[in-house]
Amino acid sequence: MIEFFGNKKKKVYVVQSTSKLQTFDLDKLYWLFNNESKIKVSEIKGSFYGPKSSMVSPWSTNAVEITRIMGIEKILRIEEFFSFQNSKSFDPMLFTKYAKLDQNIFENSTAPEKIKEINDINLFNIEEGLALSVEEIEYLEGLSNKLKRKLTDSEVFGFSQVNSEHCRHKIFNGQFSIDDKVKKLSLFEMIKKTSRINPNSIISAYKDNVAFIEGPKIEQFAPLKGNLPSEYVKKSFKSVISIKAETHNFPTTVEAFNGSATGSGGEIRDRLAGGRGSLPLSGSAVYMTSYTGLQHKNLFNSIFKRKWLYQSPRDILTKASNGASDFGNKFGQPLINGSILTFEHKENETFYGYDKVVMLAGGIGFGKADQSKKFKPKKGDKVVIIGGDNYRIGMGGAAVSSSDTGKFKTQLELNAVQRSNPEMQKRVSNAIRSMVESSNNPIVSIHDHGAGGHLNCLSELLEECGGKINIDSLPIGDLTLSYKEIIGNESQERMGLIISSIDVELASKVAKRERAPFYVVGEVTGDNNFCFFSKKNNDIPLNMKIDDLIGNSPKTIIKDQTSKVSFKQIVYDENKIEENIEKIFQLESVGSKDWLTNKVDRCVTGKVAQQQCIGELQLPLSNCGVMALDYNGKNGVATSVGHSPLTGLIDPKIGSINSIAKSLTNIIWAPLEKGLESVSLSANWMWPCKNKGEDHRLYLAVEACSTFAINLGINIPTGKDSLSMTQKYDKMNVLCPGTVIITAAGNCSDITNIISPALKEKGGDIYYIDMSNDNFYLGGSAFAQIHKSIGKKAPTIKDDSYFKKAFNLIQKLINNNKISSGHDIGSGGLITTLMEMCFPRLNIGMHIDLDDLEEEDTSKIFFSEKIGLILQSKFDIESILKKEKIKCIRIGSVVTKPILKVKNHSQLLELQISKYRKKWMKISSKMEQFQTKNDFAVVRAGNVVKQPLKFKFPSGFSGIYPKKKNDTVNAAVLREKGSNSEREMAYIMDMCGFKVRDVHMTDIIEGRENLKDINFLVSVGGFSNSDVLGSAKGWAGAFKYNLNAKKIITDFFNRGDTLTLGVCNGCQLFIELGMINSDDKKKPKMEFNDSGKFECIFSPVEIKKSSSIMMKSLEGSILGIWSAHGEGKFSFPYEEKKYEISGKYYYGKYPSNPNGSDFNTAMLCSKDGRHLVMMPHLERSTFPWNWAHYPENRKNDSVSPWVIAFQNAYNWLINPK
Repeated sequence: MIEFFGNKKKKVYVVQSTSKLQTFDLDKLYWLFNNESKIKVSEIKGSFYGPKSSMVSPWSTNAVEITRIMGIEKILRIEEFFSFQNSKSFDPMLFTKYAKLDQNIFENSTAPEKIKEINDINLFNIEEGLALSVEEIEYLEGLSNKLKRKLTDSEVFGFSQVNSEHCRHKIFNGQFSIDDKVKKLSLFEMIKKTSRINPNSIISAYKDNVAFIEGPKIEQFAPLKGNLPSEYVKKSFKSVISIKAETHNFPTTVEAFNGSATGSGGEIRDRLAGGRGSLPLSGSAVYMTSYTGLQHKNLFNSIFKRKWLYQSPRDILTKASNGASDFGNKFGQPLINGSILTFEHKENETFYGYDKVVMLAGGIGFGKADQSKKFKPKKGDKVVIIGGDNYRIGMGGAAVSSSDTGKFKTQLELNAVQRSNPEMQKRVSNAIRSMVESSNNPIVSIHDHGAGGHLNCLSELLEECGGKINIDSLPIGDLTLSYKEIIGNESQERMGLIISSIDVELASKVAKRERAPFYVVGEVTGDNNFCFFSKKNNDIPLNMKIDDLIGNSPKTIIKDQTSKVSFKQIVYDENKIEENIEKIFQLESVGSKDWLTNKVDRCVTGKVAQQQCIGELQLPLSNCGVMALDYNGKNGVATSVGHSPLTGLIDPKIGSINSIAKSLTNIIWAPLEKGLESVSLSANWMWPCKNKGEDHRLYLAVEACSTFAINLGINIPTGKDSLSMTQKYDKMNVLCPGTVIITAAGNCSDITNIISPALKEKGGDIYYIDMSNDNFYLGGSAFAQIHKSIGKKAPTIKDDSYFKKAFNLIQKLINNNKISSGHDIGSGGLITTLMEMCFPRLNIGMHIDLDDLEEEDTSKIFFSEKIGLILQSKFDIESILKKEKIKCIRIGSVVTKPILKVKNHSQLLELQISKYRKKWMKISSKMEQFQTKNDFAVVRAGNVVKQPLKFKFPSGFSGIYPKKKNDTVNAAVLREKGSNSEREMAYIMDMCGFKVRDVHMTDIIEGRENLKDINFLVSVGGFSNSDVLGSAKGWAGAFKYNLNAKKIITDFFNRGDTLTLGVCNGCQLFIELGMINSDDKKKPKMEFNDSGKFECIFSPVEIKKSSSIMMKSLEGSILGIWSAHGEGKFSFPYEEKKYEISGKYYYGKYPSNPNGSDFNTAMLCSKDGRHLVMMPHLERSTFPWNWAHYPENRKNDSVSPWVIAFQNAYNWLINPK
């Protein structure tokens, strides 16, 4: 039965149910659909677009689950369809056109294909796009003869996925022959050599989903039990730090949003699957495309014309960054660093460009040292899948992504792209988190679901022992799937676990509480055989020895010839320096990245110690990201990225060396536990292999990378390769420049002492540190790009031991508090570095003299990207470093005017900071217009410099950590699936004297919790139900239409001895339930931000006089606070005087007010002062190191003033009036 709701001229909800819905169910749907009425017809004619009829969308999965929780049992599917009358444009990558909406819209008469026996493996390979080599086809034919039977379609398909380049890294493990000379070491052996020679603190390398390095002893703050409501408790444990980076280049090229989103999701799952389970901390993202064409006077418009295979670079950049941001935001992982590069070039009859784009998702995390190694499964252990259903998604993704894009049919490539559901992954993650944090982790072994689907995940999970999988037990979302498609699809947000049979019941209870689907699908057999069977149909689509599937495939032989490439010299005018500065600021790699950072959550978890945005103007200038490992304010993990593909075109060895050096000069600003030795690297390789000379260039690049790391005394314990980076067109091929992206990570020993690029007025003089010892060559630079050149020579590191020594000496200066600010010299060269240090403040500049750098050509000094640092210090660090024979030159001083005066021999330049800041921000503003509504890109660009951070702390605030209380008050943190702020909230409550209980919405509904002994209830932020049908709509529906839950929450609000706080999603919940202004006929509403997108910003909020108990002693203060939301706009039906508005954004205009709330509202309170809601996150602003910019004169504060709000709550509850 199909029924329609909504407005057929705008949007129609199509509801599929088992039978006609009754009146009581319809009433619930009217509320859920915001009072949209039923369209009482059986068919709607017109032109619409919506999801594919054959595939249930993640949106529908969440919507149907909301209706089930609300007590509507009949609904099978709900989808949104949009009328072309209301919206003329749609994304064909995501949606399908429909000429009408009728009763057959979701009908699919396709029957599942039966098992096929494959007679011609070569023909099957071509038809299915399996990318099998001639040797692999011969191997499979031999295996068929050995088994004395035909192989099935599932077996051949499965072999292709499990043994794809993507999964098995055949080139990296292969044997290289260059100019007919066989190389002794494979690429992988050279990378592994770094860890063998420099093991340092490695715990696990190359044999797990992530690399683990030794971490410090830290504090776990978590609920005592995972299957019941329980109190948060503290325990200490020895940690390990995880590092991982994943590329999702092919999927992002084909369908940018989901390709990038699932890349982020896959990388998070990798960090969940380390050891016997580990936990993600933060993410990073790197995007590389060909030119966007947005620059002035067609400066970087397409250098060679072609019709884009799927989408334009500008479209891809917008959608890919939206996808990665959306996944991280909804999952609840902060994205704290990254990079972007646009490039294309034609020379020597070769076309270079990132037409096949690079999308790297990296991240750091942590685990427990005693859980860092997987156990060996035992016979009888159970195989468990936790997560979502199987759909016809990502079919053949592993194999297709291992080929040149454009090689296969468009539809085949589209079918290989996955779809994302971050909220499902959050549920899965929460269940694993609970198991990892328990005193007895039930997980024996764990593996993520990604490339190759069940086949790859379960075969690797069972590699040591063998097992059998009952297909009938797998969750099927699409009943038309064949066995091959069930086994091999790449539906996301799933994990494979092995759990002892005695622990399965407890693990399933934990998962059920988190609403994470949990399926026992098989068991360990111990016979080294791998089998998928259907007991119901008496079918066996796959049955072979593990070694036959993944252990015995033929070794790849890579043959290539030396092919030298030389590029022309850069031709430039030495007198056009200011014009050239303006031009390089138009490059996406050099200009502001605000359009990327303003839409990613940079504060979730409350453990972010350093993210991208700095200074009073909060501009994205920090290249070093740091996360705390716990809430004690000491130990953390620092991370950075580095790449240099253009210098790699000149010389692949230089490209590798510079990539490592850039990652290290980005991470150097965090004090590392053992200096450089603390650092481990991930190397991700993107290369256009199988083109003449490129395999040789890759070998040289990997060899140099290995040698440089070994000489520095560090290791590369993880990485990834994507070696089919060629985009094929009808008349040409476009080669991706051979690229290695280095991710660096290490234990930060003091998260309160991170050096920022923001220049300090009284921070001392300016120093230049030469980390390279090379000349000021311009090859491979942004300067070369604006002259449509590559260049002949590129600078590199001339002395590895010098670089190592300099790095450790700078670290020593940081530890001894001798550095005030500092910045690396990277994209755009020295002049960009100097400018960027001035940009985040309004009234600051420099006087610089470059004579002692001994280069008369100012263009070379300004624009060369040779590795170096700029430091600010009150001390004579020139003398300190010169004693150690490190080249350090005092080049200038700070002035309190926004002017950069630069002298180089006879040349004198006076550059206005405000003018160049505006030029630097221009490319970001242009990109912003494609993701923001109503000209908000222009508003943002104009207001950023008008809204510097201003603070006014409450008088008498000491900043001292709250004393431990003798008496505690019972409190609860209430969360729903998709919540992501419970830990940081519980911690600040615990700090202020509350005994905090973890309560999930399932505890309320299923009768495990009634809140009768709770006095303080906090509902927290996140994306409950992925904000489907409106923020907190589903969460509110669970209260509104569940009699027991409704009574519990109503009774709690009506008691006179209780307080409530709702933050972000929790604010939306209490507003949706009408709990704050319960006596008013018309209630406030929460609406989408005026900008139309998710906004994350650190901005000042002024606390107003109001009834609020929690805010009472903060009234009159102006405090910095994080906001991160998409639907944060307070909309009021009455005039302002009717409301108790406890806090307002200090600046009334966007972006400081990120949502456009009526009356500039940030906080709202009930008339009696007991019930407070707010969109900003005070719980993520607890400590000075949480703040994106904390007052310089309050360095001794242990906590921020937001602690006072919880102390007020405690005092009111402990002393009832």
